[in-house]
Amino acid sequence: MKLAILYAGQGSQHPGMGKDLYERYPAFREAFNAADLDFDLESVCFDDPEGVLNLTQYTQPCMVAFAAGVTAVLKENGVKADDLAGLSLGEYSALEAAGVFTAKQAVELAAFRGKAMADAAKGIECGMTAVMNLDRDALAKCCEEASALGCVQICNYNCPGQLVIGGEKAAVEKAAELAKAAGARRCIPLKVSGPFHTRLMHPAGDALAKRFASEHFGEMETPVLFNCLGREKADSDSIPALLEKQVQSSVYMEDTLRRLGELGVTDILEVGPGKALSGFVKKTLGADVHCTAVETAEELEAFLTSWKEAQA
Repeated sequence: MKLAILYAGQGSQHPGMGKDLYERYPAFREAFNAADLDFDLESVCFDDPEGVLNLTQYTQPCMVAFAAGVTAVLKENGVKADDLAGLSLGEYSALEAAGVFTAKQAVELAAFRGKAMADAAKGIECGMTAVMNLDRDALAKCCEEASALGCVQICNYNCPGQLVIGGEKAAVEKAAELAKAAGARRCIPLKVSGPFHTRLMHPAGDALAKRFASEHFGEMETPVLFNCLGREKADSDSIPALLEKQVQSSVYMEDTLRRLGELGVTDILEVGPGKALSGFVKKTLGADVHCTAVETAEELEAFLTSWKEAQA
Protein backbone atom coordinates (compact mmCIF):
# COMPACT_ATOMS: atom_id res chain seq x y z
CA MET A 1 0.00 0.00 0.00
CA LYS A 2 1.25 3.46 -0.91
CA LEU A 3 -0.88 6.05 0.86
CA ALA A 4 -1.53 9.72 0.10
CA ILE A 5 -3.62 11.95 2.35
CA LEU A 6 -5.63 14.77 0.78
CA TYR A 7 -7.07 17.56 2.89
CA ALA A 8 -10.32 19.28 1.93
CA GLY A 9 -10.61 23.00 1.30
CA GLN A 10 -13.35 25.39 2.26
CA GLY A 11 -16.81 24.88 0.84
CA SER A 12 -17.66 21.59 2.54
CA GLN A 13 -17.86 22.98 6.08
CA HIS A 14 -21.06 22.58 8.11
CA PRO A 15 -22.13 23.03 11.75
CA GLY A 16 -21.38 19.93 13.80
CA MET A 17 -18.28 18.93 11.88
CA GLY A 18 -15.78 17.24 14.15
CA LYS A 19 -18.00 17.13 17.25
CA ASP A 20 -18.06 13.33 17.53
CA LEU A 21 -14.30 13.19 16.91
CA TYR A 22 -13.75 15.81 19.61
CA GLU A 23 -15.77 13.76 22.10
CA ARG A 24 -14.06 10.45 21.28
CA TYR A 25 -10.37 11.23 20.80
CA PRO A 26 -8.19 13.18 23.29
CA ALA A 27 -5.55 13.62 20.56
CA PHE A 28 -8.16 15.30 18.36
CA ARG A 29 -9.17 17.66 21.18
CA GLU A 30 -5.59 18.64 21.95
CA ALA A 31 -4.74 19.54 18.34
CA PHE A 32 -8.14 21.16 17.72
CA ASN A 33 -7.70 23.45 20.75
CA ALA A 34 -4.03 24.28 20.15
CA ALA A 35 -4.50 27.76 18.66
CA ASP A 36 -5.23 31.11 20.28
CA LEU A 37 -8.10 32.64 18.31
CA ASP A 38 -10.37 35.63 18.81
CA PHE A 39 -13.55 33.52 18.67
CA ASP A 40 -14.90 30.34 20.26
CA LEU A 41 -13.76 27.64 17.85
CA GLU A 42 -15.89 24.87 19.38
CA SER A 43 -19.03 26.98 19.30
CA VAL A 44 -18.61 28.00 15.65
CA CYS A 45 -17.62 24.50 14.46
CA PHE A 46 -20.15 22.49 16.41
CA ASP A 47 -23.18 24.80 16.70
CA ASP A 48 -22.56 28.02 14.73
CA PRO A 49 -25.22 29.94 16.69
CA GLU A 50 -24.44 33.24 14.93
CA GLY A 51 -24.25 31.75 11.44
CA VAL A 52 -20.64 32.77 10.76
CA LEU A 53 -19.08 29.42 9.80
CA ASN A 54 -19.41 30.16 6.08
CA LEU A 55 -17.54 33.46 6.37
CA THR A 56 -14.04 32.76 5.13
CA GLN A 57 -12.30 34.29 8.15
CA TYR A 58 -14.08 31.67 10.32
CA THR A 59 -14.22 28.82 7.81
CA GLN A 60 -10.49 28.60 7.34
CA PRO A 61 -9.32 28.15 10.96
CA CYS A 62 -12.26 25.81 11.64
CA MET A 63 -11.37 23.56 8.72
CA VAL A 64 -7.67 23.48 9.60
CA ALA A 65 -8.43 22.74 13.28
CA PHE A 66 -10.65 19.84 12.18
CA ALA A 67 -7.88 18.50 9.93
CA ALA A 68 -5.20 18.94 12.60
CA GLY A 69 -7.32 16.90 14.99
CA VAL A 70 -7.71 14.04 12.51
CA THR A 71 -4.00 14.17 11.68
CA ALA A 72 -3.16 13.85 15.38
CA VAL A 73 -5.32 10.72 15.68
CA LEU A 74 -3.78 9.23 12.53
CA LYS A 75 -0.26 9.83 13.84
CA GLU A 76 -1.16 8.43 17.24
CA ASN A 77 -2.21 5.23 15.47
CA GLY A 78 0.94 4.97 13.37
CA VAL A 79 -0.58 6.02 10.05
CA LYS A 80 2.22 7.40 7.87
CA ALA A 81 1.42 8.84 4.46
CA ASP A 82 3.86 8.61 1.57
CA ASP A 83 2.59 11.87 0.04
CA LEU A 84 0.40 14.77 1.15
CA ALA A 85 -1.67 17.43 -0.58
CA GLY A 86 -4.67 19.64 0.02
CA LEU A 87 -7.19 21.68 -1.92
CA SER A 88 -6.39 25.38 -1.45
CA LEU A 89 -6.75 25.89 2.31
CA GLY A 90 -6.13 22.15 2.72
CA GLU A 91 -2.51 22.73 1.74
CA TYR A 92 -1.92 24.25 5.19
CA SER A 93 -3.24 21.04 6.75
CA ALA A 94 -0.94 19.00 4.50
CA LEU A 95 2.03 21.10 5.62
CA GLU A 96 1.03 20.61 9.26
CA ALA A 97 0.89 16.85 8.69
CA ALA A 98 4.32 17.04 7.04
CA GLY A 99 5.86 18.73 10.08
CA VAL A 100 6.34 22.15 8.47
CA PHE A 101 3.78 23.74 10.83
CA THR A 102 2.60 22.84 14.31
CA ALA A 103 -1.16 22.46 14.80
CA LYS A 104 -1.25 25.79 16.66
CA GLN A 105 0.69 27.50 13.90
CA ALA A 106 -1.39 26.04 11.06
CA VAL A 107 -4.72 27.09 12.61
CA GLU A 108 -3.48 30.58 13.46
CA LEU A 109 -2.05 31.01 9.95
CA ALA A 110 -5.37 29.86 8.49
CA ALA A 111 -7.17 32.48 10.60
CA PHE A 112 -4.77 35.15 9.33
CA ARG A 113 -5.16 33.95 5.74
CA GLY A 114 -8.96 33.96 6.00
CA LYS A 115 -8.99 37.55 7.25
CA ALA A 116 -6.50 38.65 4.60
CA MET A 117 -8.63 37.08 1.85
CA ALA A 118 -11.82 38.62 3.23
CA ASP A 119 -10.12 42.03 3.33
CA ALA A 120 -8.86 41.65 -0.24
CA ALA A 121 -12.39 40.80 -1.42
CA LYS A 122 -14.03 43.90 0.12
CA GLY A 123 -15.74 46.12 -2.43
CA ILE A 124 -15.42 43.61 -5.29
CA GLU A 125 -18.58 42.28 -6.90
CA CYS A 126 -17.26 38.81 -7.52
CA GLY A 127 -18.39 35.62 -9.16
CA MET A 128 -17.31 32.03 -9.52
CA THR A 129 -18.72 29.46 -11.95
CA ALA A 130 -18.04 25.76 -12.48
CA VAL A 131 -17.65 24.96 -16.18
CA MET A 132 -18.39 21.38 -17.21
CA ASN A 133 -16.90 19.53 -20.16
CA LEU A 134 -14.83 22.19 -21.86
CA ASP A 135 -11.09 21.81 -22.27
CA ARG A 136 -8.55 24.13 -20.63
CA ASP A 137 -7.38 25.91 -23.73
CA ALA A 138 -10.90 26.68 -24.96
CA LEU A 139 -11.93 28.03 -21.56
CA ALA A 140 -8.76 30.10 -21.28
CA LYS A 141 -9.67 31.77 -24.59
CA CYS A 142 -13.16 32.53 -23.26
CA CYS A 143 -11.63 34.14 -20.18
CA GLU A 144 -9.21 36.15 -22.29
CA GLU A 145 -12.06 37.52 -24.40
CA ALA A 146 -14.26 38.26 -21.38
CA SER A 147 -11.43 40.03 -19.54
CA ALA A 148 -12.40 43.21 -21.37
CA LEU A 149 -15.11 43.44 -18.68
CA GLY A 150 -12.75 42.81 -15.75
CA CYS A 151 -10.68 40.09 -14.14
CA VAL A 152 -11.68 36.50 -14.92
CA GLN A 153 -9.37 33.48 -14.69
CA ILE A 154 -9.48 29.72 -14.44
CA CYS A 155 -9.01 29.41 -10.68
CA ASN A 156 -9.50 25.65 -10.20
CA TYR A 157 -8.48 22.73 -12.41
CA ASN A 158 -10.43 20.19 -10.38
CA CYS A 159 -10.64 17.07 -12.54
CA PRO A 160 -11.38 16.06 -16.13
CA GLY A 161 -14.51 17.88 -17.25
CA GLN A 162 -14.64 20.27 -14.30
CA LEU A 163 -12.94 23.66 -14.30
CA VAL A 164 -13.87 26.71 -12.23
CA ILE A 165 -13.56 30.33 -13.30
CA GLY A 166 -13.57 33.28 -10.92
CA GLY A 167 -13.07 37.02 -10.73
CA GLU A 168 -15.27 40.06 -11.21
CA LYS A 169 -18.90 39.13 -11.68
CA ALA A 170 -19.56 40.73 -15.09
CA ALA A 171 -16.43 39.18 -16.58
CA VAL A 172 -17.19 35.77 -15.08
CA GLU A 173 -20.73 35.85 -16.46
CA LYS A 174 -19.46 36.82 -19.92
CA ALA A 175 -16.82 34.05 -19.85
CA ALA A 176 -19.53 31.54 -18.88
CA GLU A 177 -21.69 32.72 -21.78
CA LEU A 178 -18.76 32.29 -24.17
CA ALA A 179 -17.99 28.88 -22.67
CA LYS A 180 -21.50 27.65 -23.40
CA ALA A 181 -21.18 28.89 -26.98
CA ALA A 182 -17.85 27.05 -27.22
CA GLY A 183 -19.46 23.75 -26.20
CA ALA A 184 -19.49 23.62 -22.39
CA ARG A 185 -22.19 21.22 -21.22
CA ARG A 186 -23.13 23.31 -18.19
CA CYS A 187 -22.00 26.43 -16.35
CA ILE A 188 -23.00 26.45 -12.70
CA PRO A 189 -22.69 29.67 -10.67
CA LEU A 190 -21.19 29.04 -7.22
CA LYS A 191 -21.83 30.93 -4.01
CA VAL A 192 -18.59 32.59 -2.96
CA SER A 193 -17.52 35.53 -0.84
CA GLY A 194 -14.47 36.52 -2.85
CA PRO A 195 -12.55 36.12 -6.13
CA PHE A 196 -10.27 33.47 -4.66
CA HIS A 197 -7.24 32.15 -6.56
CA THR A 198 -7.23 35.08 -8.97
CA ARG A 199 -4.92 38.08 -9.27
CA LEU A 200 -7.49 40.08 -7.24
CA MET A 201 -6.12 38.25 -4.16
CA HIS A 202 -2.73 39.94 -4.62
CA PRO A 203 -3.22 42.01 -1.42
CA ALA A 204 -3.76 38.78 0.53
CA GLY A 205 -0.55 37.39 -0.96
CA ASP A 206 1.32 40.50 0.19
CA ALA A 207 -0.14 40.19 3.69
CA LEU A 208 0.89 36.53 3.89
CA ALA A 209 4.41 37.35 2.72
CA LYS A 210 4.80 39.80 5.60
CA ARG A 211 3.40 37.30 8.10
CA PHE A 212 5.65 34.50 6.87
CA ALA A 213 8.73 36.64 7.49
CA SER A 214 8.25 36.08 11.22
CA GLU A 215 7.13 32.42 11.05
CA HIS A 216 9.27 29.34 11.61
CA PHE A 217 8.98 26.73 8.86
CA GLY A 218 10.01 23.25 9.98
CA GLU A 219 11.65 20.58 7.87
CA MET A 220 9.26 18.76 5.55
CA GLU A 221 9.13 15.15 6.78
CA THR A 222 6.74 13.90 4.07
CA PRO A 223 6.55 15.17 0.47
CA VAL A 224 3.80 17.72 -0.16
CA LEU A 225 2.40 18.40 -3.62
CA PHE A 226 1.68 22.11 -4.02
CA ASN A 227 -1.47 23.66 -5.51
CA CYS A 228 0.20 26.23 -7.72
CA LEU A 229 2.58 23.62 -9.17
CA GLY A 230 0.51 20.44 -9.35
CA ARG A 231 3.55 18.54 -8.08
CA GLU A 232 6.28 18.50 -5.43
CA LYS A 233 8.38 21.62 -5.06
CA ALA A 234 11.87 21.88 -6.51
CA ASP A 235 14.86 22.45 -4.22
CA SER A 236 14.92 26.06 -5.42
CA ASP A 237 11.26 26.67 -4.42
CA SER A 238 10.58 28.15 -1.00
CA ILE A 239 7.42 27.18 0.86
CA PRO A 240 6.59 30.78 1.93
CA ALA A 241 6.84 31.95 -1.69
CA LEU A 242 4.65 29.07 -2.89
CA LEU A 243 1.97 29.86 -0.28
CA GLU A 244 2.08 33.54 -1.19
CA LYS A 245 1.60 32.57 -4.85
CA GLN A 246 -1.06 29.97 -4.04
CA VAL A 247 -3.64 32.41 -2.72
CA GLN A 248 -3.63 34.39 -5.98
CA SER A 249 -3.00 31.58 -8.49
CA SER A 250 -4.86 28.62 -9.96
CA VAL A 251 -5.26 25.39 -8.00
CA TYR A 252 -4.00 22.49 -10.13
CA MET A 253 -5.80 19.64 -8.39
CA GLU A 254 -6.17 17.43 -11.47
CA ASP A 255 -2.43 17.75 -12.12
CA THR A 256 -1.74 16.94 -8.47
CA LEU A 257 -3.84 13.78 -8.64
CA ARG A 258 -2.20 12.66 -11.87
CA ARG A 259 1.18 13.18 -10.24
CA LEU A 260 0.13 11.00 -7.30
CA GLY A 261 -0.75 8.32 -9.82
CA GLU A 262 2.71 8.66 -11.39
CA LEU A 263 4.25 8.29 -7.93
CA GLY A 264 2.56 4.91 -7.54
CA VAL A 265 -0.01 5.87 -4.92
CA THR A 266 -2.51 3.04 -4.47
CA ASP A 267 -4.71 4.48 -1.70
CA ILE A 268 -5.93 7.98 -0.95
CA LEU A 269 -7.47 9.15 2.31
CA GLU A 270 -9.57 12.30 2.09
CA VAL A 271 -9.70 14.21 5.40
CA GLY A 272 -12.42 16.78 5.92
CA PRO A 273 -16.15 17.30 5.66
CA GLY A 274 -17.69 16.05 2.44
CA LYS A 275 -16.36 13.85 -0.33
CA ALA A 276 -15.54 16.35 -3.08
CA LEU A 277 -11.91 15.28 -3.41
CA SER A 278 -12.90 11.62 -3.59
CA GLY A 279 -15.05 12.53 -6.59
CA PHE A 280 -12.10 14.28 -8.23
CA VAL A 281 -9.91 11.22 -7.61
CA LYS A 282 -12.41 8.87 -9.25
CA LYS A 283 -12.80 11.11 -12.30
CA THR A 284 -9.04 11.59 -12.65
CA LEU A 285 -7.53 8.23 -11.68
CA GLY A 286 -10.50 5.91 -12.05
CA ALA A 287 -10.40 2.52 -10.37
CA ASP A 288 -6.60 2.46 -10.22
CA VAL A 289 -6.59 4.16 -6.83
CA HIS A 290 -8.76 3.28 -3.84
CA CYS A 291 -10.16 6.37 -2.11
CA THR A 292 -11.61 6.64 1.41
CA ALA A 293 -13.18 9.76 2.88
CA VAL A 294 -13.06 10.39 6.63
CA GLU A 295 -15.30 12.94 8.34
CA THR A 296 -16.87 11.14 11.31
CA ALA A 297 -15.51 9.16 14.25
CA GLU A 298 -17.11 6.03 12.81
CA GLU A 299 -15.41 6.54 9.45
CA LEU A 300 -12.06 7.25 11.08
CA GLU A 301 -12.33 4.13 13.25
CA ALA A 302 -13.13 2.03 10.18
CA PHE A 303 -10.14 3.43 8.33
CA LEU A 304 -7.80 2.77 11.28
CA THR A 305 -9.04 -0.83 11.49
CA SER A 306 -8.44 -1.43 7.78
CA TRP A 307 -5.04 0.30 7.96
CA LYS A 308 -3.88 -1.94 10.82
CA GLU A 309 -5.10 -5.04 9.00
CA ALA A 310 -3.19 -3.99 5.86
CA GLN A 311 0.01 -3.52 7.90
CA ALA A 312 -0.28 -6.89 9.66
